[in-house]
Amino acid sequence: MSKLKVAVVILNFNGRKFLEKFLPNVISHSQPHEVIVADNASSDDSIAFLKQNYPSLRVIQTGGNFGYAEGYNKALKQVNAEYFILLNSDVEVSENWIDPLLNLMDSDISIAACQPKIIDYAKRDTFEYAGASGGFLDKYGYPFCRGRIFNSLEKDHSQYNNATEVFWATGACLFVRASAFNQIGGFDGRYFAHMEEIDLCWRLKNFGYKIFVEPKSVVYHIGGGTLNKLSRQKTYLNFRNNLATFTKNHPSRLLLSKVFYRMILDGVAAFKFLLSGQAKHFFAVIHAHFTFYTWLPSILRERDSLKKQKNFRYNFTNVYNGNIVWEHYVKGLKKFSDLKKPFF
Repeated sequence: MSKLKVAVVILNFNGRKFLEKFLPNVISHSQPHEVIVADNASSDDSIAFLKQNYPSLRVIQTGGNFGYAEGYNKALKQVNAEYFILLNSDVEVSENWIDPLLNLMDSDISIAACQPKIIDYAKRDTFEYAGASGGFLDKYGYPFCRGRIFNSLEKDHSQYNNATEVFWATGACLFVRASAFNQIGGFDGRYFAHMEEIDLCWRLKNFGYKIFVEPKSVVYHIGGGTLNKLSRQKTYLNFRNNLATFTKNHPSRLLLSKVFYRMILDGVAAFKFLLSGQAKHFFAVIHAHFTFYTWLPSILRERDSLKKQKNFRYNFTNVYNGNIVWEHYVKGLKKFSDLKKPFF
């Protein structure tokens, strides 16, 4: 099989309705690049639908429901391409969406991953939660975006239309250099879903690569297609995977004190869930912490192993030098442009 320049890979799990709605658009706007569907053992009629309506489309069956992280790991081992685009099934792409991303990646070999501007499918003037116009972290590892701080979503007035280096790129539409992805071993398969793209981007940064957003490319994301925002499982995965990502990738200096502080803030969030009548989310946070404790020995071994690898150096640049939780929930800052402390 000859090597593809770009492969658009859609990971599907019981997403027949999304394939029916968005796949024609993806295929028509992605030419001449190949579109591939990787199926995570769907129990709906996704495979039958694809065979009947898209008989020439390549379908990779992963053999189980491995979630986003390990599902893509298994699928991408079977794709021979210079670049992968990991595209959620609930995304509508726009005309000429690939070229700006491809031109950016071809222009600088040190850029390992990038993303388009992510707009809400239902509100075409508003950024979408999963990525907006590029992802960042604060110094305690809390993620936010140009255009989105926690659940505060900004209107898109072209205020973040410049291509720029960011800390992480969204997994909803992740354009990644295959050689870099394979170099660092892909996603952490333990994560299942949520935060795996931040972990991937941070590891890429630790190996000297850069992450970018290119807003000349625009896509429209429904969001919550697999796990909705009220899901107990989503709360569990977010808290667990965020702690693991921070501990795995942060420089040794101040790591212990920051993790301890993070766990206090997680506890505050847990009791806030409990007091607001959301006991299932309270127990999800507790469950996440206990799982993190069981993971900790292997995470520490991974840290030791990574430090011995060539070209590895902890990279904590493009990080907001403040506490985004305090600034949003206490000081009331809602926009990326409201943030006054510097990035380092």
